[in-house]
Amino acid sequence: MAASRQPAAWLSLDEEDSDPARFLAYLVAAVQTIAANVGAAALVALQSPQPPPTQSILTTLLNDITTITDHFVLVLDDCHVIESQAVDLALAFLLDHLPPQMHLVIATREDPQFPIARLRARGQLTELRAADLRFTAAEAADFLNPVMGLHLSAADVAALEERTEGWIAGLQLAALALRTQMSMPGHQDVSGFIRAFAGDHRYIVDYLVEEVLQRQPQPVRSFLLRTAVLDQLNGPLCDAVTGQEEGNARLEALERGNFFVVPLDDQRHWYRYHHLFGEVLYAHLMAEQPDQIATLHRRASEWYEQHGSTANAIRHALAAEDFVRAANLVELAVPVMRRSRQEATLLGWLKGLPDELVRLRPVLSAAYAWALLANGELEGVEARLRDAERWLAPMAGTSERPEASSAAMVVVDEEDFRRLPGAIAVFRAARAQALGNVPETVQYARRALDLLPEDDHLLRGAAAALLGLASWTSGDLEAAHQTYADGMARVQRAGNISDAIGSAITLADIRIAQGRLREAMRTYEQALQLATEQGAPVLRGTADMYVGMSELHREHNDLNAATQHLLRSQALGEEVWVLPHPVQLHADARAQPFHQFAGVLLQVAEAVELQFQLAERQPAKLRGGGQAQARPALSHLLLAHGQILQHTVRVVGRARQRRASGSHRRGARSSSFSWRSTAPTSQMAPPTPSPSMVRARPR
Repeated sequence: MAASRQPAAWLSLDEEDSDPARFLAYLVAAVQTIAANVGAAALVALQSPQPPPTQSILTTLLNDITTITDHFVLVLDDCHVIESQAVDLALAFLLDHLPPQMHLVIATREDPQFPIARLRARGQLTELRAADLRFTAAEAADFLNPVMGLHLSAADVAALEERTEGWIAGLQLAALALRTQMSMPGHQDVSGFIRAFAGDHRYIVDYLVEEVLQRQPQPVRSFLLRTAVLDQLNGPLCDAVTGQEEGNARLEALERGNFFVVPLDDQRHWYRYHHLFGEVLYAHLMAEQPDQIATLHRRASEWYEQHGSTANAIRHALAAEDFVRAANLVELAVPVMRRSRQEATLLGWLKGLPDELVRLRPVLSAAYAWALLANGELEGVEARLRDAERWLAPMAGTSERPEASSAAMVVVDEEDFRRLPGAIAVFRAARAQALGNVPETVQYARRALDLLPEDDHLLRGAAAALLGLASWTSGDLEAAHQTYADGMARVQRAGNISDAIGSAITLADIRIAQGRLREAMRTYEQALQLATEQGAPVLRGTADMYVGMSELHREHNDLNAATQHLLRSQALGEEVWVLPHPVQLHADARAQPFHQFAGVLLQVAEAVELQFQLAERQPAKLRGGGQAQARPALSHLLLAHGQILQHTVRVVGRARQRRASGSHRRGARSSSFSWRSTAPTSQMAPPTPSPSMVRARPR
């Protein structure tokens, strides 16, 4: 990379980057170090109350990247720590659509989960495996003598290269230990030192780190051990954790001394230890100062909280087993996690807290229920809601806290606590709808509307939409349309534009079931206008609206318009089609070929159309006969074209309905907190929607 002189962006990943929203935000930030104006629209979309699908955001980012004229490199370091199928899918999409000026380098200890065999077959993959990264004897000599400042004989270099098997980290550790030993009087036996260690890499690391640490001045050794709790290092953070000063100077000195410190930015503000070196340092810290580990993590948590990095503050609080602090931070982070749709991360934090602590916190218990709903885990929702609700019993009918139980109950976010009764009712209504229980859906949705303040547009919109879906299920289509439309208007006022746009599909389907096709078309057109006003990237539900419009044109026998809308849906579907979570991946497994199948049918229809056009130009050549034979052939082709198109529209529509109903029966989630509904034919009831925020057909 240095030799190529191409600009490079470096993104060091950790376990929490398995959350798709967090991963995309850091990915955009990394690319912006190459071109600051790239990815602005993608970041705005990510930070919106209802972000579009992952592939749509990536499409916007890739379009921006095409404006960069020079070749550049993006490095994703430590990809092996990512455990998210959604992120794997995002990386696969990125690789499939990589602009020619962008080169992706993935550093990992294991093969990635996306299809590298396909890239290898295309000649689009360069692989450097462990054997490729080992130093030869000549390379080892160049590293040990000129770079590390040693003066080893050829025999000593060869012996050391053989002992480490050319392993670069082992050579660097050996050089550090040798350099320290050679500086001490009476310890010049270099050959004896090299002969003294043997074994596999792990034992060599342990031995050499021990040699290096024992010979460091006490302040340096203390710094190394105490900062071993950190995944990333900078001067002020290290000062806060160690209680020492001059953290910046220490890090710069370690880097100059080739002491396994890796810079993470060009300004040398952030560093990390080489992973193996850091792991061994942490092992030594655990062996020598086990009682200090919690304190060090707590100091790191406090520093990160003061500097606005809530996720890192929570992670270190959990590592310190300071669960009270972690619970306080998580409760305050819940609104942000909802808006940024990081439900998987939130659920991971909550599962890391002791159950008995969560049950004392009604806001956290309700947040737990919401996270379970959003992740499709319906079984545990009711128990969490009961945990939250038991603290509300003494305050029923009042706006005050329950005085009798205030000593035991813990509330950090007072605003969330005040709207808890209404939120619990909405969550119960959502769970009932997901399970197909219409009476309970109505009961809890009405209760929510009674309890929620008038200005809580999001939750009131959710409750109204659930009532609308229940009315649809009961066959009262006019009430369903009116109530659902009111709910979606509130959702739009709350800023969830994508949900409001997607809801048009449900409203149009209700009108279709009523036989009011012109009103259904008007609903689609108004929603598409709203979607157009939002600009790029394409919002969820847009592609499905074109399918719905295609169905309506087919009903009017306007096959040309039906074809054009179906083609538009296919193009948008390929752009935004994404399965944002493993739960939905499981639930929608049968529906994955939806757009591909529609595309095949359209290609057949287009082929028939092409034959029709050719036949029209040369009718005498058809079936080897004259005009009399040509006319029946032309009629046959025209009929075939119309039948295939009509069948295509029907299949796409039914596939969409099956995708919706199939995922709902399994309690799948969309990537937003939304419920989705699709009308089958005539006045059939809607399929059971997914627990997430009121919206029709999230993609």
